[in-house]
Amino acid sequence: MKLTVVGCSPAWPNPGGAQSGYLLEGPGRLLLDCGPGVLARLRSTDSKNGWPHVDAIAITHFHLDHWGDLVPWVWGTMWGLGRDYEKPVLWLPPGGREELAAFGTRFGTPDMFVRVFEPMEYEEGEPFEAAGLELTALRLPHARLLGRFRPQRATGEAGRGRRPLHLRGHARARRARRRAARPPLRRGGGQGLRGLRRAPPSAHAQAAGAQSGRRPRAGPRRTRARDLNR
Repeated sequence: MKLTVVGCSPAWPNPGGAQSGYLLEGPGRLLLDCGPGVLARLRSTDSKNGWPHVDAIAITHFHLDHWGDLVPWVWGTMWGLGRDYEKPVLWLPPGGREELAAFGTRFGTPDMFVRVFEPMEYEEGEPFEAAGLELTALRLPHARLLGRFRPQRATGEAGRGRRPLHLRGHARARRARRRAARPPLRRGGGQGLRGLRRAPPSAHAQAAGAQSGRRPRAGPRRTRARDLNR
């Protein structure tokens, strides 16, 4: 089994990168997720006539960075180079066919996806077969959506003794990158200006106040109107 990371950018694309897309080559060719930029990369690196060939596509969830390139895949198949290929099976999360039909009704045609793909829906925790591989959809804490697949060879002698390949979502890595990018916060009793505190008086100010019998001021001297007229 061969795994090619076609794209792994977060919700915002990295410069020159593509969003989620993973090509698994074993008994067949399976594309896991098809985010923006994935189709262009497959066309430039993994196509013979300018259009990629896959047996099946499996979408983990309906965040745009995981399925957005299905739309140009439709146009390229109906009127471009992809029209010579057979329909790949398109595995979708529960309710996926209805989601795509609603999208097509608003932004294209209601049947645009079924004209290009063979849409199927998987169920959480129930194995299904795609491109000769057995997949199991597992739920992750990612906006209450299914977030990963556990692929392994389907059945037969070729699949025995092989460990399943785990492909987790990028939520954990994204959170770590966000934490690292945040500026350090200063502890101060509030947010914004309410969190600012006056600086303690200097030693010189304390000595001057003790000689004059006055309490030293904590912080810079306020400017009064009469000072401005001098």
